[in-house]
Amino acid sequence: MQLDSSETNQTSALGELDVAVVQFAPGTDPTANLSALREHVGAARERGARVVVAPEYSMFAVTRLDERVVAVAEPLTGPFVAGLGAIAREFGVHLVAGMVERGASGGDRIRNTLVVLGPDGDLVTAYRKVHLYDAFGFVESEMVEAGTIEPPALFTVADVTFGLQTCFDLRFPEGIRRVAAAGAQVLVLPAQWIPGPGKVDQWTTLLRARAIENTVYVAAADQAAPLGAGASMIIDPTGAVLAELGGETGVLSAGVDLARLAEVRTTNPSLALRRFAIAESS
Repeated sequence: MQLDSSETNQTSALGELDVAVVQFAPGTDPTANLSALREHVGAARERGARVVVAPEYSMFAVTRLDERVVAVAEPLTGPFVAGLGAIAREFGVHLVAGMVERGASGGDRIRNTLVVLGPDGDLVTAYRKVHLYDAFGFVESEMVEAGTIEPPALFTVADVTFGLQTCFDLRFPEGIRRVAAAGAQVLVLPAQWIPGPGKVDQWTTLLRARAIENTVYVAAADQAAPLGAGASMIIDPTGAVLAELGGETGVLSAGVDLARLAEVRTTNPSLALRRFAIAESS
């Protein structure tokens, strides 16, 4: 279900920063995926969105990773990121999307990377997925290099700070707490959440839990069916779902309100009341 236009227009009238989530079904043609994404970003911008979030593996999506992803991998200076930059510049938005980045060694593995392009078309920041999907019968680490532990990847738009995580990272609350502790007010989480028994329930439960425990907004962009479970959503810092989709292709939008966030964090100061630190593991 998606919020109707009257609700979306009301949030814009309140002076909030509008954020959009794109749920689509990328395939194995990066150029076609860019074309599809451009249409969705245009629709999001028409609704007033200034930040648009697309799924993990927006560049190239398959059921199981194999040598095809190695063959298609590009550097951050490659044509796919350049194409994303052109879309961001055309519509004047910050655009977040997942790509297949060439591995550090240039060998037989890739990096699962999120990139953020600014309204000028330039690369703002990037995040390489840390927790690889070696679960539920999949072994992402056979084809993907895990990202190194670095300071959280953040970007700021109109005084709102966004932090990046990817798909399986959702199952590791300490990683997302680290992003929130670094100052993120919105968690951006692109995914290719593989369908399966109970997977949508797990996805929605974990998204709302991460919003509640960290008192952050969450903008989660999943792939549409058949390769993703869908259920993309935008969630407020109390865990309330502001907008959501089923398995179909579509665009969601909702407003991020810093006054609302401050109110929630005053009522529920969970970040301020923490008594345990996060330690990095090898």
